[in-house]
Amino acid sequence: MKKIFLMVAILTTTLVQTGFAQHDHATHKTETPALLPLYYSIKDALVSGNANLASSKANELVIALNTSEAKAISGSSGDELLKHAGKIVESKDLKIQRENFANLSATMVVLAKNFQLSNEPIYQMYCPMKKANWLSSSSSVKNPYFGNAMLTCGKVVETLK
Repeated sequence: MKKIFLMVAILTTTLVQTGFAQHDHATHKTETPALLPLYYSIKDALVSGNANLASSKANELVIALNTSEAKAISGSSGDELLKHAGKIVESKDLKIQRENFANLSATMVVLAKNFQLSNEPIYQMYCPMKKANWLSSSSSVKNPYFGNAMLTCGKVVETLK
């Protein structure tokens, strides 16, 4: 009986390691769970100044980040994403949410540069007033850090494909 368990454990370990080795192939470019659309929905809620919606969408991101597939892809970045998304969930204050969104965005930018998060172009934007980046599916600037107060403040700094 012990030999069977040992054999199953060895086989499982081998398969998991092989899966991860294939997963990291091609300079870490791979399809990921729907993290980017969830991130975009938080961004859009902050652009419109809707703290309740931002909190709700951040909660959806937290749930997605807790899946085994997302954990395998995001690795240590996942902890940072969870931390900042969790703070957005907990707060109903737009200023606090936007501060945490800046940190969330910094981690998402790194993830987007290392993994294929989308088949569509991803635009890395920069806000000079906030001195922070964010990601967008559109090249038109809609600033999540200041909303209607400075909706078009920012510029595209890189297009990730």
